[in-house]
Amino acid sequence: MTYVPFFVHGENRSSRWLITCDHAANTVPPDLDGTLGLPDSDMARHIAFDPGAAGVTRALADALGAPAILSNFSRLVIDPNRGEDDPTLLMRLYDGSVIPGNRDADTREKERRLNAYYRPYHDAYAKLAARQDNTVIVAVHSFTRQLKSRPSRPWHVGILHAYDRRLSDPLIETLDAEPDLVVGRNEPYPGHLPGDAIDRHALHHGRKNTLIELRNDLIETEATQAAWGERLAPMLIDALAKTTD
Repeated sequence: MTYVPFFVHGENRSSRWLITCDHAANTVPPDLDGTLGLPDSDMARHIAFDPGAAGVTRALADALGAPAILSNFSRLVIDPNRGEDDPTLLMRLYDGSVIPGNRDADTREKERRLNAYYRPYHDAYAKLAARQDNTVIVAVHSFTRQLKSRPSRPWHVGILHAYDRRLSDPLIETLDAEPDLVVGRNEPYPGHLPGDAIDRHALHHGRKNTLIELRNDLIETEATQAAWGERLAPMLIDALAKTTD
């Protein structure tokens, strides 16, 4: 099978929603010999991708009748949710694990990876976002309950945003009303990095947007991923109805 750096789910759907998953896969492309020198146990961790996020993305897209774009390369290969000049674009150490395949990656290799994986993903993302004048972007991510030598994180879901809070504010309000959820605003980390995917495809174009972070132990199975996608869809519809332009 020919390698592709991204997948589009529901490409021909006409919904104004666009669901994205920047860290969908732990794939290492064949031209990197399918490995970065890490053991399988590390490649299955959050350092390589966002576990469970791809399944939630597809389920949410299905529930909204929307297209979705999902990356098909590990964030350790090159991170599509970073600007091209971000120092964490190509990581050599992540949460205690050294990435051997990135140790000798120089400027030429970084540019090659940008052209082979990162830029094709963002070009496709841009085309999907530009199909309609009123596109709404929802980015789906997941986070680990606890980083090494760090406190446990209490949140079930975090909603991340920058200065455009039009969609995030009513979504947080809806989630806060759920008695079984601990909800964080810009948790477990701040919601904006210059040049990240939302900055590039939403903020620079004035598109309504939000970024949803789900704790990955809550979305370990296909059933829980589907349940979260179906749970979030009506909340997003309700939140969008409360927004103003």
